[in-house]
Amino acid sequence: MKKFALIFTAILFAFALSACGNNDDKKESTGEKQSHYDQIKEKGEITIGTEGTYAPFTFHDDSGKLTGFDVEIAKEVFKRLKIKPVFVETKWDGMIAGLDSKRYDMVANEVAVRPERLEKYDMSDPYIVSKAVLIVSEDNNDIKTLDDLKGKKVGQSLDSNYRKIAEEHGATNTVVDGFNQAIDLITSGRIDATLNDSLSYLDLKKQRPELPIKVAYDKIESTNNAFLFRKGEDELAKAVNGALADMKKDGTYLKISNKYFNEDVSK
Repeated sequence: MKKFALIFTAILFAFALSACGNNDDKKESTGEKQSHYDQIKEKGEITIGTEGTYAPFTFHDDSGKLTGFDVEIAKEVFKRLKIKPVFVETKWDGMIAGLDSKRYDMVANEVAVRPERLEKYDMSDPYIVSKAVLIVSEDNNDIKTLDDLKGKKVGQSLDSNYRKIAEEHGATNTVVDGFNQAIDLITSGRIDATLNDSLSYLDLKKQRPELPIKVAYDKIESTNNAFLFRKGEDELAKAVNGALADMKKDGTYLKISNKYFNEDVSK
């Protein structure tokens, strides 16, 4: 009887191991491996790369709190997805490299949608349409169009869409950390111009009306901007797109847009 009990126990143990193995095999064969979005949901937290020095999109207010249009849009998106956003501040020129190295899960920093980016990354539906302006010193009368940039010095971030536009028109670029540094270089006479978002320019002039700068040219093609993800983040991008669509439908997006720009900047 004792021998029979031992044999029966051994059979049950073997069966349990077999069942476990079959379940594992089944998971592998049906592709049930946990996706990155599932991991984010399970953790209840997503890390977001942002600049923190690019008003009015991502900056620190007088109390030192990180805020801005992109920051608020991202916060509202993940509030709806019941995921806590954790912002990781970094300079623009290293931001995409930080995404590649998995320092954070996505980027929210008015990233332009470009064909070459879409080949390497996933992007959300555009949540802002921006127009660039060409900014010069207020006493500069030599630069009136993009063609006048030939042989001139501009200040643009290394991976900026605006750098490419300026260089295509013959400008020489001085790499800057961000918009504010470019403006400082213009006012000190070290560069001739910079291309940047019209909304950033208007916000800067609102905050610092004494700055001796002006818009020399504004007839530049508009750009769609979106959240940036590593390639293969279809689930995450789809969830974000759903939240963005709901925000536009129920008026939350417009409320945030009006707060910063007094208009709907998704059009």
